[in-house]
Amino acid sequence: MADSLRRLISAESGRVLQEKLESWYRNYEFNSCDQNLNRCCEILELSSEIQGQLFAILNETSREGGQYAGVETIKTRLLPWLVPCFSCSSSGRIFETTLTQDLIEKERQLRELSSNQDFQLQELQEELTSTRLKLNQVQQDLKISHAKEKDAQKKLDCLNDYEHQIQMLKDKISILDAEKSLLQSRLARSRSPSPRHRENKSLSPLPLRSCPPGRARRTNASRRACLITRFGDIYDHRRLDAETFLKTYISDVEMVHRIIYIAAVESFHAAKMAYRQFKLRVTETLSLGHTGPESLEDAVLDYIIAHEDLYDVQASVNEVIRSMNINPKVSFPPEIDFIVISTLIRELCRVAFSMQTLVPPLDIAFGIDGELFSETKYHRSFDSDFTAALVAYHVWPALMENDIVIVKGEAVTKRGALWSCRSRSRNTNRTRSCSRSRSTSPLLAHHGVN
Repeated sequence: MADSLRRLISAESGRVLQEKLESWYRNYEFNSCDQNLNRCCEILELSSEIQGQLFAILNETSREGGQYAGVETIKTRLLPWLVPCFSCSSSGRIFETTLTQDLIEKERQLRELSSNQDFQLQELQEELTSTRLKLNQVQQDLKISHAKEKDAQKKLDCLNDYEHQIQMLKDKISILDAEKSLLQSRLARSRSPSPRHRENKSLSPLPLRSCPPGRARRTNASRRACLITRFGDIYDHRRLDAETFLKTYISDVEMVHRIIYIAAVESFHAAKMAYRQFKLRVTETLSLGHTGPESLEDAVLDYIIAHEDLYDVQASVNEVIRSMNINPKVSFPPEIDFIVISTLIRELCRVAFSMQTLVPPLDIAFGIDGELFSETKYHRSFDSDFTAALVAYHVWPALMENDIVIVKGEAVTKRGALWSCRSRSRNTNRTRSCSRSRSTSPLLAHHGVN
């Protein structure tokens, strides 16, 4: 027994237990729950070891005293202490049972929550499926409605075509009556010729086709939008094609831009002159037998719109090329001629001629080198000096309607533009004096430029 007690003292288990208890007490407030439980378990383990050693010493001591030695002490001291321990053990089992029941209850609640979520998810999926079905039905109904609308539109178009054909037939009858009256009046005047008759006879007779009255004003808005779009397409495509082609012969980009701009300006000028002449001829012809409800001006405009194919665009192209050949601001190498951009000129002449039939007509803005740059009329070219206030030269004209800009043009601005324009004008004049002395280009002669 003495040896066991000595070993217990030498192990200093009691002192270690006391130190652990003090350390736990000092850090209890700072530790987490898990850390406090671990400390408690450590102390219980150490306490159980000490209790085991003490029970061993108790057994050895009771054996040394004999069979009945220490019975009273055990009854009065040990047994009363052991009863609460057993009750605590029973309480521990009750606690474990309660904890197990709580865990079972938690699992049951978790399963119920999961099943509720699955049920809700299933309901949402069913609702989504129903919504998709409704959406598909709505889309099908929409397609059916569109199909019905297209059918109705086709029927309406057919009805409009029938009405248009009826109107055309009526117009043909009216035109034939007017032509009959015109021929009768000419036949009567042929018996007594006059200077006016001889002057009219020199003009080629104009063909009379069906043209609904008031067509010009009814279609003015649509024709205007179409012509503005064509003008923009020429700028985006035809102009770039001509610029690319000219750059293969002319290295000066400024000169290429000037040639194209002057071609546009001259095309509009030639087309307006041709329109005035064409309008005079039509007015003179229709005034002889005009009896319709519309005014003579409207009848002339309707006739020109219906007979735009009679416009001699090649004559305007030739006039443009002739004007460019004597323009002092542009020059070109001897091996080519302005006829190489005749496609661009022809398209510009056609658009410009058609623009004169609008009410009010469309025209291009007047521009000169060295003028003050206007943000409302022009875009600056990418190679411009954006701090300069004067226009060095124009790349493309602006489209106007009664002094209102419809489509912006393009211009190049540079500092000292006025001085550079004057010096270039003198240099170009010297170049043009040499160019004019050469004979007409074979390309130009082939296309019939007079």
